[in-house]
Amino acid sequence: MRKDERGQSLVETALILPIFLLILVGILDFGRLTYSYAHLHMAAQETVRLAGLGEKDVDLTAFAQKYVHLGNKTDLVVLPSPKDSLRHSGDYVKVTLRYPFQFFTPFVSKLFPSPFMIETDSTIRVE
Repeated sequence: MRKDERGQSLVETALILPIFLLILVGILDFGRLTYSYAHLHMAAQETVRLAGLGEKDVDLTAFAQKYVHLGNKTDLVVLPSPKDSLRHSGDYVKVTLRYPFQFFTPFVSKLFPSPFMIETDSTIRVE
């Protein structure tokens, strides 16, 4: 005897599809986060090179904002340490970049502060 099984696939798809889409969006968020961190890290390295060559803090901020292509450039925070007036040849200079990251995945945004701050830094000796 064969029972009527019409609609079984539809019910199974309706149960699994939300979980599958949540995992897919989570993977995309993780990829975006990884790309954003790598991009900011490269921008920090390029910015600190300019600081090591004696550029002013205003020029470092302008360069970093031009270099970073993640969204709103005004959200990027550039923190050189020490300030340009205190840098001398042979000292170390450190540039820290901070950028807010917004998750797309609904439940991940509940686990982490919103927005999640990505922070990278790089250090070089002043020439």
